[in-house]
Amino acid sequence: QVQVVESGGGLVQAGGSLRLSCAVSGSFEDVDIMGWFRQARGKEREYVASSDRTGDTIYGEFVKGRFSISREAAKNTVYLQMNNLKPEDTAVYYCFVERSHRPQKYWGQGTQVTVSS
Repeated sequence: QVQVVESGGGLVQAGGSLRLSCAVSGSFEDVDIMGWFRQARGKEREYVASSDRTGDTIYGEFVKGRFSISREAAKNTVYLQMNNLKPEDTAVYYCFVERSHRPQKYWGQGTQVTVSS
């Protein structure tokens, strides 16, 4: 069974930092893309960032410059370093995983990030 687990969320003040982690385990080893979406209350899901197994990264339009994604392939783990957090970053952050050459996404349960002003 595939398991995707996020951690690292919490409550921080504006301007602070958080580091989210996501680890995947299961019956497959051909993990390709790992990344993050977020969804704030009352808003649509928003793409945050992703990294493939070669280390190439892509960032969402509104978060690049403050967030940084990194990868530990040996552990099938991805990290999202979030700096200079703002109240509008408050959302549930969901990790996703894609296998090589397959469109299906596997999702974690989400981790809450709350930024106070």
